[in-house]
This record gives sequence, structure tokens and C-alpha cells, in this order.
Amino acid sequence: MQWKLISSTYLYRDNWFTARRDRCVTPSGKIVDPYYVLEYPNWVNALAFTEDEQVIFIRQYRHALGKTILELPGGVIDDTDASPQVAIERELREETGYTFQRIEPLCQIAPNPSTQSNLCFGFLAVGGRKTHPQSLDPNEEIEVVLIDKDQLRELIVRNEIWQALHVTTLLYGLLHTGDLQWTDIKNKS
Repeated sequence: MQWKLISSTYLYRDNWFTARRDRCVTPSGKIVDPYYVLEYPNWVNALAFTEDEQVIFIRQYRHALGKTILELPGGVIDDTDASPQVAIERELREETGYTFQRIEPLCQIAPNPSTQSNLCFGFLAVGGRKTHPQSLDPNEEIEVVLIDKDQLRELIVRNEIWQALHVTTLLYGLLHTGDLQWTDIKNKS
């Protein structure tokens, strides 16, 4: 089922966004032209628990949506990060000031595989302790918000977490820890 790439033309290149036009051929010989692909860097995010089992969220303004929303800590995997694990450790420290006793991988997902080339890596971080001040990028304004597990389940069930990649990590993480059962979701619908 895999297509063969005939040619690619870059239409726009920048640090955070690259667009290209591909010309492809399917196994049956059909030419697909144009096929537009958006190249983004890979991302990381984490369901992060403090030592006293509060969930660490961040609140920030998202201009494309025009809203201030709750999200999981995370961000872009930098070229200097040796791995997604190193990237999430850095992002957690920068955005929240917390370091963790244990961080483990939960999921690897494709944000939109029909048009985007990147991946998002979700992690579970436990035993968080505030050890540093935030170290934000110049354009970041992030508020750290601690939420208990009951509040978190309600936010999920009421569809109040808007970032789809973060919802995926939340669900994988809460199912992994046993803090959410499918019956919790089914009983609220």
C-alpha cells in the first residue's frame, strides 16, 4: 500500500513549520499530485504527578484557538536533546520547575498522519518535586496549576481538556496507573 515519492518541492521553511508539495505514485500506478505535507518537529508531553499525587498542568494562551487553556507540560524535541526522554525532562523542568523520581514512556502517536510528518511522545512522570524556578522561552507565559485526581477525571469527562495530544497521554497514563477505568467514562456519557 506504500506510495513511492517521485519528487518534493519545499514551499516554505522555518524553525517551527515547513510545508512541502509531494508528487507520488500509488502501487496501482495512480499519480497523486499535489500532496501537501506539513513538517513539524517531534513533540513530547507528560502526565506528571507531584510527590503528593497532584497532577501538574500548565495554563497558557493559545493564539490559533484564541483561548487560554489547561495543558500538560511539554514541547518540542530540540536538536540538542539526545532522546524524547531527555526532552521531556528538560521541558518539565523549564515549564514547571519540577524534577521527578521516575519518568517512563506511555505512548508514541502521530498528531495528524494524513498531513503532518511528526510524532508526539507521551510520558508518565511521578514523584515530582519543585526544585527550580521556571525557565520560559521569551514568548511563553505559563501558569503552573496543580489538580487532584478527582478534579482531573471530571475535566476529562466534561471535555474540558482541549489539546487532543494531551488527552491521549492523559488517557494512556490514567489507565496505566489505574486511576481511570473505562466504566468511569461510560457511566458519565
